[in-house]
Amino acid sequence: MSNDLNALAVWTFISPCDIPDDVHELLVEGEKPVCAYKTIRDSAIFTNKRLIVRDAQGITGKKVEVYTLPYSSIVMYSTENAGKLLDFDAEVDMWTKAGRIKISLRKGVDIRALDKVLATYILE
Repeated sequence: MSNDLNALAVWTFISPCDIPDDVHELLVEGEKPVCAYKTIRDSAIFTNKRLIVRDAQGITGKKVEVYTLPYSSIVMYSTENAGKLLDFDAEVDMWTKAGRIKISLRKGVDIRALDKVLATYILE
């Protein structure tokens, strides 16, 4: 997470990755992981109920902070790219009940696939 004055949280998704095995201990009954992305220090997992972002901290990375964003708290979101499927400067902005969340997407992340995941679960 960085110190963007306009956003409550700023995350960078680098590339799709396998769903981490240990995420299952965080899930509630009926919750299923859908997809995951590598972040700068750990991973972000989209489930059918929320976005979970794990942020390893410290030099060893043994301390892990976990952020949870239930889809029900997202009021509005937008996606932005240069019109190409895989774009260097793609972004997702989410306005939530707590504030604005910004996700920067690296070239390996398909913004339209991520847009579909968000739309599917926000609109349920």
